[in-house]
Amino acid sequence: MRFNFFTYLGLTGLASRGVIPQDHVVHELEAAPRPQLDQPMQPNVLLPMRIGLKGNETALKFAEQWLMQVSDPRSPQYGKFWTSDQVIAAFQPSETAVETVTKWLADSGIAKNRITHSDNKAWLAFDATVDEAESLLHTEYYHDGQPRAMVACHQYHVPNHVHQFIDYITPEGSSNPADKLKNCWQLIIPDCVRALYNFSAPDPSAVVSTTNSLGIFEEGDYYNQVDLDLFFTKYTSGLIPNGTHPALAAIDGGIAPQNWSFEGSESLMDFTLAYPIIYPQNITLYQTDDQEFAVVEVGAANTSIGFFNTFFDAIDGSYCTYSAFNETGNDPIDPSYPDNEKNTTYSVYNDTLMCGVYKPTNVISISYGLDEDALPIYYQQRQCIEVLKLGLQGISVLQASGDNGVAGVEGKCLCDGKVFLPPALNSCPWITNVGATMIPQGKTVDDPEVVAFDMMYRYSSAGGFSNVFTLPAYQAPAVEHFFNNHNPPYDFYRDGKWNTTNCSGGVYNRNGRGIPDVAANGENTAVIEEGNLVPSGGTSASCPIFASLLTRIIEERLKIGKGRIGFVNPVLYQHPEVLNDITQGANTGCGTKGFNASEGWDPVTGLGTPNYPKMLELFLRLP
Repeated sequence: MRFNFFTYLGLTGLASRGVIPQDHVVHELEAAPRPQLDQPMQPNVLLPMRIGLKGNETALKFAEQWLMQVSDPRSPQYGKFWTSDQVIAAFQPSETAVETVTKWLADSGIAKNRITHSDNKAWLAFDATVDEAESLLHTEYYHDGQPRAMVACHQYHVPNHVHQFIDYITPEGSSNPADKLKNCWQLIIPDCVRALYNFSAPDPSAVVSTTNSLGIFEEGDYYNQVDLDLFFTKYTSGLIPNGTHPALAAIDGGIAPQNWSFEGSESLMDFTLAYPIIYPQNITLYQTDDQEFAVVEVGAANTSIGFFNTFFDAIDGSYCTYSAFNETGNDPIDPSYPDNEKNTTYSVYNDTLMCGVYKPTNVISISYGLDEDALPIYYQQRQCIEVLKLGLQGISVLQASGDNGVAGVEGKCLCDGKVFLPPALNSCPWITNVGATMIPQGKTVDDPEVVAFDMMYRYSSAGGFSNVFTLPAYQAPAVEHFFNNHNPPYDFYRDGKWNTTNCSGGVYNRNGRGIPDVAANGENTAVIEEGNLVPSGGTSASCPIFASLLTRIIEERLKIGKGRIGFVNPVLYQHPEVLNDITQGANTGCGTKGFNASEGWDPVTGLGTPNYPKMLELFLRLP
């Protein structure tokens, strides 16, 4: 998690007509009302209203397949092209959509004989006075005062049962898809994420599996429901109702939600990124450790404290007594419960350590970490075995790679600042590491992303090579390709052993596990905190994006009788074509430029960012 701006941008009220009925939702809401549209319309002015109906979802799903059938000479359907009528019939909105929207209009005073259904079946058109339109959509229309006036509203509402069948309405809130997306380089909202990775918002009324909640780990950082609701209202157009919240899995005194005095951007960012991708699927919040430990001690990074062990205890009861690498159960550096801390302003947990009280979700997103040198090697090795055990059960564990390039979590480097410092638990080979990308200044979602970097905040997507874990076999060909074709201009060492005497002999471990594996956007993420828009970012944003997309893929697999996808790295390394390769940028640190993004895998953005349709097709094909 990283703050981008010192300026807090307050939310502003937007005009609407009368009291909005409880069964209505915002269908379109412009991000920033245009100041020139400030003159109210006269109530008797006639407006040409057009309602775009959502297309047939089945057609959109199979469209590419249909095209290839008539275009691929190997296909028995090659050259058997469709007629215009066949295309219209396949792609037209459903009868339910047409009937539902038409009935809503008729019930609202727009008689059926005033409504025209377009030849391509995608539009319902009618003329209405401003007074009728404002009453219908519970909004207010404005114009710019010019001879050929621009007309728009800043937001409009439709009944919830109609919302799912409508694409957009004109004249609309001037926040059509192009308007929403043109400034994504400045502010990442849900529309931007969908456009970047080529997926649609889920149907909010869909029936979803009760066994496919997305797990998100939090410690020492808490969400606030008021701010979460403000985000849903402003940026999800009513698709996610206020009051939506994660299911709390409170571990050893973890408490959520919290009031503004304890809330933090990390939790809010995780949920505001994940919910628009997966809703109506839910999120399980693993809120870990009492505030005395989580707020005071975890806040002081790189001290001799434990991390993640109490979480692993809670989702695997055997871990509480599991022995490996000369360690059994929790280490003395871990918090112990009951917590007998005295004279503290923070809450303490006065019950026993939780062991195996919660089931792990199919996908777990972790946006926290420490440096490899902050924890004993045996401690990291034992935790890595626990991640492997989760993978054997089909659990996918993802972790943010960090925000300080080739330096450590706190920007520290080894050996008097000369040797690169990898993160932990990221370097465990059985975790999927997620780096960060961004849209370049002034560019759009249609342009290639680059490595996330912000000079002002000394932020750069972390990556490199572990000093604790060796290169895993599934990653070896990709790393070999990187060294053969894009060899870094630095001396290196092997087996995690740098020259501690004079700090010479290399700055990175040549045969260590490479970090990260994949990437996603992590710059200028829209977060509302204490009622204000506070753009944030970091690989902490990238991780829940990628984890959410994997959760959606599992949901689609469940629909066809398949199951979890487990440890995904072997699949992704064998099929890098399902990811968008990132080739521009570097992860600076330790007085160097760091590593360069390059063709193929690199220790900056891994294999690249998700191409959701390709990923979905691949994983649906697998057993």
